[in-house]
Amino acid sequence: MEIVFSEKCLEYGTPYHPENPSRVKVAYEYLKDKYEFIEAYPASESDLLLVHDKDYIERIKRGTFYDPDTPAYENIFEYALLAVGGAIVASEKCAFSLMRPPGHHAGRRGLALGAPTLGFCYFNNIAIAVKKLGKRTLIIDIDTHHGNGTQEVFMGDENVIYLSLHTGGIYPGTGLRSEGNCYNYPLAFGTGESEYLRILENALDKIDMDKIDVVAVSAGFDTLAGDLGGLNLTVDSYRKIGKLIGELNKPVFAVLEGGYTKKLGECIDNFIRGLEHR
Repeated sequence: MEIVFSEKCLEYGTPYHPENPSRVKVAYEYLKDKYEFIEAYPASESDLLLVHDKDYIERIKRGTFYDPDTPAYENIFEYALLAVGGAIVASEKCAFSLMRPPGHHAGRRGLALGAPTLGFCYFNNIAIAVKKLGKRTLIIDIDTHHGNGTQEVFMGDENVIYLSLHTGGIYPGTGLRSEGNCYNYPLAFGTGESEYLRILENALDKIDMDKIDVVAVSAGFDTLAGDLGGLNLTVDSYRKIGKLIGELNKPVFAVLEGGYTKKLGECIDNFIRGLEHR
């Protein structure tokens, strides 16, 4: 699997903010000699309109918004376009997008399903890539936080199934039950590898893969023990998660969401190795 990246995504940030350039830079340094890299390119505004309301897009472009978690950085519109473009390239190449900012909390008009903030997200990278691809898609969200924006975008969409395993009771406070084509599995604090894998395997068994053309993964690694979500996965857990997804025998692409420790590169490496049965 190739990795989509641009060093431009390292150019912005705030000291002490969890979603900062160093988390992706450390991952890139770990992965750069192990994989082939593809350069990301910016998405177009017409790509954004596949998912987002025009007025919301304009607010991000002008920087006329306030969000304590998701600052109005200088030129954030251009950086966010590049992250969306990275997801689109990943969807076309069955690759892994190692880009920031993340995206799964961003709804059509920004804040989604009553969340208090945008949760480090500006545009919904994976949702735009899935819409543009236009295929029957299973989105598997393994971030420790529920992808409320992705659920909002695809609720009732007959071409998409959204499946999320996440810590229950933390930000954004959504995903506590399944609704329609959105299958949610809130997990207890302290959930470890064996229980996590059992739930994921059972969840995947319920999906009719004959009706799926491609699998898209919102690849958050903040389920690692000691990260933000209160779960207890290990670095090797991601190889096993990748293996379960790879065994679906469908084309797969993945887009980085969370993951805020110095072990992010190792987690991504193991996830890809699992997908490829290595």
